[in-house]
Amino acid sequence: MYKIILCWRYLHTRYIALASVISVTLGVATLIVVNSVMSGFTYEMQHRIHGILSDIVFDGHGLEGFSDAAWHMQRIREVAGDDIEAMTPTVHVPAMLNYRVQGRWVHRQVNFIGIDPETYAAVSDCTTYLQHPENRKQPSFKLRNGGYDVYDHDLGEESPYRHGMEVAGWPHRQWVAAQEKAWLAAQKKNTPELAVPEKVGKSDPFSGIETPQLAAESDQGVAQQWGPLTEGRIYDKAVEQETGIIVGYALSQIMGRDGDHYFMVLPGDDVQLTFPAAGTPPKAVSGSFTVVDFYQSKMSEYDSAFVFAPIQKIQQMRGMIDPSTGLGNVNSIQIKLRADADLVAVRDRLRAAFPPEMYGISTWRDKQGPLLAAVQMETAILNILLFLIIAVAGFGILAIFFMIVVEKTKDIGILKSLGASGGGVMSIFLTYGLSLGTVGSGAGVLLGLLFVRHIDTIRHWVEVMTGQPVFDPSIYYFQEIPTLIQPMMIAWVIVGAIAIAVIASVLPALRAARLHPVEALRYE
Repeated sequence: MYKIILCWRYLHTRYIALASVISVTLGVATLIVVNSVMSGFTYEMQHRIHGILSDIVFDGHGLEGFSDAAWHMQRIREVAGDDIEAMTPTVHVPAMLNYRVQGRWVHRQVNFIGIDPETYAAVSDCTTYLQHPENRKQPSFKLRNGGYDVYDHDLGEESPYRHGMEVAGWPHRQWVAAQEKAWLAAQKKNTPELAVPEKVGKSDPFSGIETPQLAAESDQGVAQQWGPLTEGRIYDKAVEQETGIIVGYALSQIMGRDGDHYFMVLPGDDVQLTFPAAGTPPKAVSGSFTVVDFYQSKMSEYDSAFVFAPIQKIQQMRGMIDPSTGLGNVNSIQIKLRADADLVAVRDRLRAAFPPEMYGISTWRDKQGPLLAAVQMETAILNILLFLIIAVAGFGILAIFFMIVVEKTKDIGILKSLGASGGGVMSIFLTYGLSLGTVGSGAGVLLGLLFVRHIDTIRHWVEVMTGQPVFDPSIYYFQEIPTLIQPMMIAWVIVGAIAIAVIASVLPALRAARLHPVEALRYE
């Protein structure tokens, strides 16, 4: 009983013990906050990367790709069996996106991707990243008659208002067409010899122009039917669109001097895309396209690089369709597996079935292996460094306990002269260390969880006080700081902190246990 009484007396009567508790508390809280943020960041990043990439990517080497995607998909099903849930062919090609802003051309290097909107949504979460509610249900390359998100649909009205998106779609396109007609009329009136002719449709498979319907026939009240224009008919931009494309959100914006983002392109605008044809040597192919929606995954490297278009259009423009068979080449096949399928096992079976010199087969983790490994290594290093904070607290406990042993030498001698054993004296200090570790760990867990719960509020106040952004979504991918609390991680942190506190008390406890009562009371 005397052990508990003395331990409690030392704990609540010595303010120096409070310093040890605070140091353990801060170390534990820091570890919990950092691990929760890193775990949240890793989880969100993996979730979004996996949502962008399919489970397995079946690539053909080279820009020309491979032919007869249907045969390849049938062969893949024969090899993988029931593990396959969905597949879709795609065409990837580097391209240059060009559009005019205030009379100046803007050029952006992009990854031009041809997809089948009917099947692509089945292998990835691409539809959740589109900015029109109807496109999130079923992606389409038809321009919509308004209704685009004016706020981030994930965050709602807490996100910044998107000025310009309220008129995106056909209202914006018709306004642009009216401005162009007014400018053209002025040019014809003032300088007939410099007048720019209106665009005339031709029977050119590379024209990228779609044949109009009557306004009453279209579900959007505008022309949206596939096919080239007939020879000599005037192209009316107010009621027609080019081949639709979905553009990465970051490609459409620029940051102003005030720090806000401004749209340079809206759904309804026409842009130019230039990319290499499939022949050897490759030649540049250009086409005009209409932006029909934005793609915002909140992963900057994707939002600033991806442009999606109908796969048939890219195959046609690049010359990837065999005129004798009518089959088009593709660069890759995106494969989605069942939820309980073994990703690595399916990949290995496919690798064994297809020659490696012709095909590259990898999982989504293989595709992003260096990035995921870097994040994992960073998390491990941070854990080691932050555990050193608790280790510093352990050295503080060690020094404090040595001071207590020296200060309480007489008391230890009296205890031993009254019959206390060495083990009993040692247990006093070990229990003292255990108490400091337990109290500090408990307080640290509460403080850390509270900090994680209100981390965005704390971030906001820090930004207000400093006037500097602490968490830039354009850099860190997310609008809010992601957090993920893992009970096992908290348990290991608590065990580690208590273990350090107990270990730090072992040497002082041994010294106190070895004191001889006569030596301890010699000078008293």
